[in-house]
Amino acid sequence: MSKNKVKTSFFCQNCGTQSAKWIGKCNSCGQWNTFVEEVIQKEEGPIGFKSTSRQIAYKPVLVHEIEFRHEQRLELPDQEFNRVLGGGLVAGSLTLFGGDPGIGKSTLMLQTALKLKGQKVLYISGEESEQQIRMRAERIGIKSESCFILTETLTQNIFKQIESFEPDIVIIDSIQTLHSSLIDSSPGSISQIRECAGEFLKFAKETGTPVFLIGHITKDGSIAGPKLLEHMVDTVLQFEGDANHIYRLLRTLKNRFGSTNELGIYEMVGSGLREVSNPSEILITQRDEPSSGVSISATVEGMRPLLIEVQALVSTAAYGTPQRATTGFDIRRLNMLLAVLEKRCGFRLGAKDVFLNIAGGLKVEDPAIDLAVVMAILSSNEDVSIPSNYCFAGEIGLSGEIRPVNRIDQRIAEAQKLGFEKIFISKFNQKGLNQSSFKIEIIPIKKIEELGKKMF
Repeated sequence: MSKNKVKTSFFCQNCGTQSAKWIGKCNSCGQWNTFVEEVIQKEEGPIGFKSTSRQIAYKPVLVHEIEFRHEQRLELPDQEFNRVLGGGLVAGSLTLFGGDPGIGKSTLMLQTALKLKGQKVLYISGEESEQQIRMRAERIGIKSESCFILTETLTQNIFKQIESFEPDIVIIDSIQTLHSSLIDSSPGSISQIRECAGEFLKFAKETGTPVFLIGHITKDGSIAGPKLLEHMVDTVLQFEGDANHIYRLLRTLKNRFGSTNELGIYEMVGSGLREVSNPSEILITQRDEPSSGVSISATVEGMRPLLIEVQALVSTAAYGTPQRATTGFDIRRLNMLLAVLEKRCGFRLGAKDVFLNIAGGLKVEDPAIDLAVVMAILSSNEDVSIPSNYCFAGEIGLSGEIRPVNRIDQRIAEAQKLGFEKIFISKFNQKGLNQSSFKIEIIPIKKIEELGKKMF
């Protein structure tokens, strides 16, 4: 019998579970028709990353006996990137960076690599040639003496270059293009992605070198490859945005070294991606004259307070069945708020179309914008404009009460900084709030019908 007999196995494309035969439903994740056959024959040859440290037999130790060392962080020149990572890049961390095609992943990573001073950065590209990367670097317009480019896809060759070059940071663009000679399947397959990511995970942890893995996105918005890939890495970053908008949002989906609620905002310009340090001024449209259906809400993304503009349009249903459409807001929560308005306030909106939009392409899940959403809807319905110097922050309950929201002091301070004169909050948020420290007028509200009568 030949030693090189081809061995195959079946892998779930959703979670990476291995099976000896094809099955219709995955026993691990419950998805149907996700198993594909892949070659798993391993060759006798060079391994991926060779550990230089001596193999040590570890033994169990008590928690308080483990030597505690504060994590070393490398501060990046990009402050938005630092915020999302939790204060900087941790030594030996493995970061997965995903986003839609053409959103600017490669541009942001190359821009960050070019800005780093005093750190040897190895940018490994399996998608673009050296000339293409040089063209992008010329467009960014940043000169660097410490950023090196390597166009290679075989991990064994990559680790040979890393061993001789000894970089401080490694960037892989992208993990789906790499392949290992240990696995016979094609690049981008489940087994190849898992094997290549495992080799770089071992390299990052044993050498203390931070590694970035750029990943592709599937149609449903998840990172291509097995779900196991997201469990292996320390941090998962998502780069979001619309091709029709100039703003890009950098979110943290997982972070072992910091908060997962942080948000970084960039503006796409001709020379790359520009950091937006004060997004509130950009997300609020400057108008010459007041218009109905517009309100301003004070929200919080991670540690950052933001003022966003909520736009609503209410019109008579043309075809009998009213439409409900939202952009950047949960449609189910909109239906709940409309039911509260009709039941508690007496506004007949059941036979009207309601369209809602969060300006700037943001997707907001903070319940504190409920009050601004309701005020924008009532403003459009009554065709009465809300004064442009009014701001709102409050969650609405099913009984029509205005519920308190967290970190109200930061929301008030952000509204005051941008020149707003009045902010409407929940009456129950007054406890522990030092109103004398703010110059902005704080108006407490208990019920939504109370605010509806006062404003309209």
